Amino acid sequence: MLDKFSPVLHLVQMVRDEAHRFAVTFHRTRRNADRLRGELARIPGIGEKTASKLLRTFGSLDRVREVSEEELAAVIGKAAARKLRMALQPEVPAADAASPLTILE
Repeated sequence: MLDKFSPVLHLVQMVRDEAHRFAVTFHRTRRNADRLRGELARIPGIGEKTASKLLRTFGSLDRVREVSEEELAAVIGKAAARKLRMALQPEVPAADAASPLTILE
């Protein structure tokens, strides 16, 4: 039993706290990376390896959304880049889309 004012006890507590901080940070980083890879891998034609390659190359899902199809094709090929671009482009709501009648008027 160590005295609560003992320097040895404080050292042991600091080591424990640092180990816990390290473990929690590692777990959060891994969980976030898995979530991003999973989101990309759900796109038909994009697997786990391709998703990992995209994240390694571009760094984030936002950056993958921003790059051009040509930049994507340089990393994953034309067909996969086209599928990815189609899946990631934002949907245009029907109310915002111009109807053929409005264009003719």
